[in-house]
Amino acid sequence: MELDLGAVRAFVAVAEDRYFSEAAIRLEMSQQAISKRVAKLEADLGVRLLSRTRGGAEPTEHGEEFLKHARALISLADQAVERLHGRRRPLRVDVLGTRLATMEVIRAFHADHDDELELVTPGLGAVRRPMPPESVDAAFARVSTVTDPAIGRTPAYLEPAHLLVGRRHPLARRRRVEMAELDGLTAWMPYNARASEWAEFWQELCPAFGILVDTDGPNFGLEHHIEVLSGSKDRLGFVGAKMHVPWHPDVVRIPLVDPTPVYPFSLLWRHENRHPTLPLLIEHVRTGYRPFDADRQWLPVADRAAMGAQG
Repeated sequence: MELDLGAVRAFVAVAEDRYFSEAAIRLEMSQQAISKRVAKLEADLGVRLLSRTRGGAEPTEHGEEFLKHARALISLADQAVERLHGRRRPLRVDVLGTRLATMEVIRAFHADHDDELELVTPGLGAVRRPMPPESVDAAFARVSTVTDPAIGRTPAYLEPAHLLVGRRHPLARRRRVEMAELDGLTAWMPYNARASEWAEFWQELCPAFGILVDTDGPNFGLEHHIEVLSGSKDRLGFVGAKMHVPWHPDVVRIPLVDPTPVYPFSLLWRHENRHPTLPLLIEHVRTGYRPFDADRQWLPVADRAAMGAQG
């Protein structure tokens, strides 16, 4: 039996992104085409690789086993094409999303080094990943520990959190808000209804400060989220200080203090990776990182040791 490499690539994209729609964006194909390729691969192999649910798609037991080999196949195929054409491929970096602080880190690196980059953006729906996909050279993620000796990790950035409220909210005229003032208030987070790196962080933070959480959706995206907050007197939201948020005349953004919650981004890579630009990126991230300040900032306990020092 001969495997269809395009079908294998489609399966890997869905398994990593957990959504057919996000895999379609990554591969620049229609969602229907992705579904057909995955269905053909499952038919050829005679096993079900993905379990499709309302919340997305999860690899089955067979899918998890096949995924390791599928990633290796894609990596070898890409390397073969690159060597055939005699060119060095761009450094592929998973930045989680183009609106996030990780883009600022990459922009600064590119400005200093002018190396060719290819950015991968699975978005905020990304599940927590203990290691970067084999399809990329490096990845930003929230990872408190790394137990696999094949994986390298360094703290990358601690992003302060900001409060989002409509102009009719009682806190709207404040220049900054202390975390204790949020006790008993409700944060509207429809995007926290499913597991993700971002959702897990806020699921730990909100109870620590007595913040109530409303995940009622559906989640129609950031623009809709901003629009709903603009007309609310009691709902509030959170964004990262460096996150690019659509401007709205009736929504204000306020820094949080005493302490300032910070979201922990780490950079992950595989030690076996020999891309010549990777060491430059690692050094850039390590040099620019400012360690966790326990007197002014807040992190979940599990993240504190990992983000407290470079290494």
